[in-house]
Amino acid sequence: MDKKTTSRDGTPLAYQVTGQGPTVILVSGAMSTGGTLAPLAQRIADRCTAVVYDRRGRGESADTKPYAVEREVEDLAALMDAVGGEAALFGVSSGGALVLLAAASGLPIRRAAVYEVPYADALEGGAEREAVYKENLNRALAEGRRGDAVELFLRLTGLGEEVIRGARQSPMWAGMEAVAPSLAHDDAVMGDGLLPRERLASVSVPVLSVAGGASPEWMREASRAVAKTVPRGTYRVLEGQTHMVEPDVLGPVLAEFFVS
Repeated sequence: MDKKTTSRDGTPLAYQVTGQGPTVILVSGAMSTGGTLAPLAQRIADRCTAVVYDRRGRGESADTKPYAVEREVEDLAALMDAVGGEAALFGVSSGGALVLLAAASGLPIRRAAVYEVPYADALEGGAEREAVYKENLNRALAEGRRGDAVELFLRLTGLGEEVIRGARQSPMWAGMEAVAPSLAHDDAVMGDGLLPRERLASVSVPVLSVAGGASPEWMREASRAVAKTVPRGTYRVLEGQTHMVEPDVLGPVLAEFFVS
């Protein structure tokens, strides 16, 4: 990240800008930094000015306690001011939930797009699963057990125990533990894990909600529900894609939406 700005509470935020055209700020999900979305930024840079940033508590951005979801909305406001005062937003997974909350807050957003925000309404036992995860995650982080916190998140995403054991032995594990405290941020953004229908109904800008055709049906249903709940929503499925969507597939869809 080669640029810095400061949020309302004094937290330094690192970001990077590439491309030309209407400005789009890309918001990463759990266990990721702005660099995670750099390939997608490059893919839309021929038609959009793409901004990637490290959310507070990860990468080169700082973290100011106590955490509140409102501070992350203020972070987006600060970034928008830094890049011209108006922008569109894209968020993946829980980053998409943050985008929708920012849109509902009244920030000067032109358009918003999200990919597979994991609202658990259509998942059997989803609310109960989210409540148990929240309790165990907060306990693990409070006790300094970052590795256990990462394992809890990986299980939540559906990874098997053998895969998780392999991840613990991988060179990536240290980096995953480094950003583990930010899992609580994403958990707070997701709230009770269910679709915040009243808040989404207040979003006035066009919203594109995208899902992968090879993702679980409950994730596609969650994406469909987002598009149905916002007043100006559109739902789209990318055939053959999973939650780990390919930038070369998603990029053209986003660029078309943001320049229209």
